[in-house]
Amino acid sequence: MKKLAMLCAVMVMLITACNQTTDTRSYIPGVYVNHSQGEYSLASDTLVIQASESNNYFIHRKTGFRRITDGKPGKREYEIEEWNALYDEGTKSLTESRKGKLITFYPEANKLFVGKRAYKKIN
Repeated sequence: MKKLAMLCAVMVMLITACNQTTDTRSYIPGVYVNHSQGEYSLASDTLVIQASESNNYFIHRKTGFRRITDGKPGKREYEIEEWNALYDEGTKSLTESRKGKLITFYPEANKLFVGKRAYKKIN
């Protein structure tokens, strides 16, 4: 009887682990935003993540920012970056290939983190 209970517990853990991997992978594609403000700038970041082939993802980063000079925000400026990232099944995260940025996902909180910067999923 104890062996049957132990076997059932192991099966439940395996099924749960498989579902979490699937849930994280299916959660990744979408649009994420971050707004930040500091002493020297105001910024809005948008990440658009698209699945590619196998474990590869394309990430389009669009940033709008205003430099603060003498306490006043200046003209809005823009930057666009294109990233490629690889999904790691073990850590359920993406690693950006050029600079090695780690992108971690928290589907239950509807967020991702690029390093320490949090982004909220909007779509």
